[in-house]
Amino acid sequence: MHDMYAPASTSSRISIPEYMFWAERQRARERADTGDFHSAGLASLAAGMKGKIREKGEKGGDKSSNSDVHEVTVGGAQGDDATADLEGLSEREKELCNARRMLRVAGWATIFFLITTDILGPFNAPYAIANLGMAPGVVLYVIFGLVAGVTGVMLQHLFLKLDSVRYPVRTYGDLGGRVYGTWMRHLCSILQAIQLILNVGLICLSNGQGVAQIAEGGSGPAICFSVAVVIWAILGMALGQIRSLHGLGLLANSAVWINLLIIILSMGFIAHSPPNYAAAFASYGIPEGPVVVSARVTQPVFNQVNGLMNMVFAYGGSMIFPELLAEMRRPHDFIRSFAMAQALIITAYLVYGCYVYAMQGQYTLALAYQGVSHYSWQTVGNVLALISGAIAAALYGNIGLKVIYINIVEGLLKGPPLMTKSGRIVWGILVVFFWAAAFFIGSCIPSVGALSGVVASACIFSFSYTLPPLFVLGLYMHIDAATADEPFSTPGVAPRRRDTWNALISSLSRSRRVVLFLFFLAALATQGLGLWGSGTTLGQAFEKGAATSLGCTSPV
Repeated sequence: MHDMYAPASTSSRISIPEYMFWAERQRARERADTGDFHSAGLASLAAGMKGKIREKGEKGGDKSSNSDVHEVTVGGAQGDDATADLEGLSEREKELCNARRMLRVAGWATIFFLITTDILGPFNAPYAIANLGMAPGVVLYVIFGLVAGVTGVMLQHLFLKLDSVRYPVRTYGDLGGRVYGTWMRHLCSILQAIQLILNVGLICLSNGQGVAQIAEGGSGPAICFSVAVVIWAILGMALGQIRSLHGLGLLANSAVWINLLIIILSMGFIAHSPPNYAAAFASYGIPEGPVVVSARVTQPVFNQVNGLMNMVFAYGGSMIFPELLAEMRRPHDFIRSFAMAQALIITAYLVYGCYVYAMQGQYTLALAYQGVSHYSWQTVGNVLALISGAIAAALYGNIGLKVIYINIVEGLLKGPPLMTKSGRIVWGILVVFFWAAAFFIGSCIPSVGALSGVVASACIFSFSYTLPPLFVLGLYMHIDAATADEPFSTPGVAPRRRDTWNALISSLSRSRRVVLFLFFLAALATQGLGLWGSGTTLGQAFEKGAATSLGCTSPV
């Protein structure tokens, strides 16, 4: 099928068998690169926890003590075998491959911390449970977590089958493009860019709320809210100059522990402070009264659906899994990073969500740590959240810019590779425009909870639940249809095909394929319901006259 980013020196018709041929060569080299695999896994994680992740080969470093640090090799491979995979490519194509190979340095501990550096941490979990009630909230969090675990494994499977030095998988769209064609690549890239810009705008909005609460100090507004938001856009432009995810590893490590600290502290504060009635009235129009906690909440269906979509935020990292895999030394190790991160995320979200809702009931805010009445305690949570939010914004901004850079600068405009000197200049300019757009979009939305629901239903749900089974189904159908074809032998030349309806019918009739198709339909229907619910909730927020960050009045 057509690949718009296929090397010019090869045929524009890159077949699935060819992708899989080069991928198997790459995986074989990575499997052989296991010298420190058994002895250093826990040492790597311990080093990450201590913030000591560093490049192997530093002066005085131990080259066998840490699986997360190593020499930069050819896609995790040693020797001339990997270089031979680039034969037949033009000098520019080799330059692009070499530039991308420089990014393949992250180990499983670094990826664990990057996955757990969530957009809002678990701080919207209480809001999600408050919209559904205790019983359905807990059950649905667990179900969504288990299903996200299955789809995460699907994405790793696709990456291992289709990624190679010669044809690297760089973004989520690359997976869809190789299975379904260029139109799917463009659709994924557009959705990914939209989500990442909205995510960064959401962080600017939530951090702006934190700055506004800090500045008020109990004596009235002390800073224009739009100024509070733009501060974080400027900070993001500075942090956005970091191009490598490995360079964000230490920051991501810090953010995990800061978020856990916020959870512990705010739980203690909430136990000794009444709800923030003023913020709840500004956000929801609910007057002060007794706290009500329900096993099942009776409120409009769209509000419950919006709460459901806020749960999806907990498992929204799937969108960047291909990018994380693309920067790993051994992508096979991703499964352990993912399993550990998923276990931590589910536990943290459920414990925090249930506790805060039990204490604050209907007054639970979209950012739970802001629901404390005492100013000093409120400020502690805000300051810590500002730091972790800035780090999360840097991570998502980095991924979003790479999607734009790879698809537009390198692909469409034939610009310089990212890791070159010219690429740094172009990257720096894009950072400014990206964060300016994120600020403007986030500033037009009056409600963190409503914006979270819109982002989750429109984009996150697609990447985490709808697209993975569709992609795996497409790959299996390609493999089944090629069973009668000639074997792949010549780079750039697709094997002679012998398509038959019998092969297609046989593929669709297999139980695994049927399950994947039904999985996709169920996810698509749930996503449609989420779009309706979150869109209706957002409309209600505007109708109630909620403040926007384009003005000076804080929405909380």
